[in-house]
Amino acid sequence: MAIRFEEQMLPSWRRAVLKVGSSLLAADNGGLSPRYAAALAAFVRQSRAQGRDVVIVSSGAVAAGRALAGPSSPTALPARQALAAIGQSRLMALWQSFFDEPVAQVLLTHDDLRHRRRYLNARSTLRELLALRVIPVINENDTVAVDELKLGDNDNLAAIVAALVDADLLMIASDIGGLYSANPRTSPDAVPIADVAAITPELFAMAGGSGTRSGTGGMRTKLEAAEKAAAAGIDTVLFDGTSGEVARALGEGRLYGTRIHAARTRLAARKYWLRHAPAGGRIVVDAGARIALRERGASLLPGGVVRSEGEFARGDVVEIVDPDGGVIGRGVSQYAATDIHRLFGRHTREIESILGYSYGENIIHRDDLVAL
Repeated sequence: MAIRFEEQMLPSWRRAVLKVGSSLLAADNGGLSPRYAAALAAFVRQSRAQGRDVVIVSSGAVAAGRALAGPSSPTALPARQALAAIGQSRLMALWQSFFDEPVAQVLLTHDDLRHRRRYLNARSTLRELLALRVIPVINENDTVAVDELKLGDNDNLAAIVAALVDADLLMIASDIGGLYSANPRTSPDAVPIADVAAITPELFAMAGGSGTRSGTGGMRTKLEAAEKAAAAGIDTVLFDGTSGEVARALGEGRLYGTRIHAARTRLAARKYWLRHAPAGGRIVVDAGARIALRERGASLLPGGVVRSEGEFARGDVVEIVDPDGGVIGRGVSQYAATDIHRLFGRHTREIESILGYSYGENIIHRDDLVAL
């Protein structure tokens, strides 16, 4: 489809989640094709050369598995789970073929994102992969997911991942140019909508279902994903992933597609949540830690902790107080109260020897902390 969207500038970003749907990866005769993915991978390489991070959320495992198992493969849930298991290695091989750096397969389920500890573990893993300059390629773990606990589609998964990795931008590539006033395939009078200030019921009324046989979600799921991302302070852009010209423009900071604005910045959304989420307990810090947190925006390390108060688990929001009892901040604790009781005043290198495990050197990472 020819470009119908006017050029606009991409919002400023340092880390993005790029969602690539099955319709962009499926070959005409079954299996996977690099036809469209190659230009998107070139955008990822260019972005990384500019010092940016890109996390890929990719569909396509079931399509790849169906090609290997035969076109007459059954479609019941156990069969689709088997097809996903067969095709996942082919999907990863396709993405790895575009990069000299390693790619990392990350398969997530509903439970990984619903349970606090598993959510934090997934977050820590993705952060470490990005620090190692590895390219994460994420998919729902269709091999073990069941219908009632499926995340549903990779559009919504991409929005959840964008919040998980503290992304600045969610990028959804599909086989359509962006948001239109009607289905452009059936309505010649459909008008492209380049800029959306907020998701409204009227926008959802314009959205349809899945547009292709390979895909599981249409424009409606993309709007649902954009709504989730906006709540986390993350802008979303929708664009035509079948166009090499559109993909190349992205690498130059230009967008031909739809931009959906977040209500507030990512940082503001995160700080708002930290300020108002119920606190499970308190961590008392010494004067040195108080200065480091307030004046330098540092993370909280075990050496600066005096004691913990109350019962709280890993992942709970806690208040941070100074020796005089004044509240100086709030944050997400990487360790439970019982762990902190054993760690306070100690060096970070001692964490694993004391506990027998480690969730990292920070009691509270600076990205999970707001000063008051």
